[in-house]
Amino acid sequence: MPPSNIHAIYGTDDGACAEAALKLFNKLKPADGNDFANDIVDGNADNAEHAYEISADTIQALQTLPFFGGGKIVWLKRATFMGSDRTGEAERAKLGVEAIKETLAAGLGDDITFILSATGIDKRRSFYKWLKENANLIEHNKLDTSKDGWEEQVSMMVRKKAKELDLSFTADAMELFVLLAGEDTRQINVEINKLDLYLGKERRTVELEDIRKMVPLSRAGLVFEVGRALQKRDGVRALELIDQQLDRGESAIAILRASLIPTIRNLFMARAAGENMKLPTHNYNAFAGALDKLPEMDRAWLPQKKAGGVNAYPLFLAARDAQAFPLTALKKAMESSLDADLSLVTTSLDHRMVLHRLVVELMSSARSHR
Repeated sequence: MPPSNIHAIYGTDDGACAEAALKLFNKLKPADGNDFANDIVDGNADNAEHAYEISADTIQALQTLPFFGGGKIVWLKRATFMGSDRTGEAERAKLGVEAIKETLAAGLGDDITFILSATGIDKRRSFYKWLKENANLIEHNKLDTSKDGWEEQVSMMVRKKAKELDLSFTADAMELFVLLAGEDTRQINVEINKLDLYLGKERRTVELEDIRKMVPLSRAGLVFEVGRALQKRDGVRALELIDQQLDRGESAIAILRASLIPTIRNLFMARAAGENMKLPTHNYNAFAGALDKLPEMDRAWLPQKKAGGVNAYPLFLAARDAQAFPLTALKKAMESSLDADLSLVTTSLDHRMVLHRLVVELMSSARSHR
């Protein structure tokens, strides 16, 4: 059983590691102790020699008795030299880390607690193997955005943090926030705190316009916003965003393939999937469950997860808006998307005009359907 006085918190999610380490420090520091009795060593190393010096400072702190008696915490905070990057692989940095391991292995006094928070620890090395046997290990890694369903996991994380501040999000605001803030816990916390201050005490519901005003619009966010404008039948905004990207030097083919085609495809698939049955569009779990109950032949052509099964999330986001478009019009828009792709690749037609024409065609079909 690992001793209770050695703790290591590490992983690629820097924000989650920092938050967890701070909570642990505040929990474990002596209630009747003096803050000056604790040692916090900054582990952000500029180079290998600096990493060695930080290791030496940590060892000195571990070997120094509390000035005022009682307990003491030594926190090596956000160590950046224990992974497999250039600094971590340098011999001088390795010597420093090995020296920390030997100091810990020699034993700490009962009145000393050691906390290590690190951006990464190379699991191939003896230091990690020793920690695994002798310390309380907690790993926090960023979600893998290449895997299906990461948006749902981030949404849960955002709701949990927002609830602590008595905040809630509208569905549209949550969708855009997740895409802009991404999977990084630190960035999520920063943006939620900004929204908290912006809304003030009177208004506690975050709306779509609040996200647009307060959260920086990344390239992924622009792609999402174009698609969202199409789904909401806001052709003017879709054209404005497309023009913004073209004026910034983004290629028309990239806009078409990253935003327009996926949006039209999701609208078409969501509309077609709900053609012969009423899909529950206000609850994701019910929606995904309904798709899973479709006959295999009706599910096979829908987007699939790598691990198997229908990738329901993008269809769920499109399902409610898809009802505003007739299925025949969406099928025609799919064909027009292919024509637009071929035009951009093989002809000298004005790229802006090609994209505008596709947007106008889709918007016209929605207007005629209402």
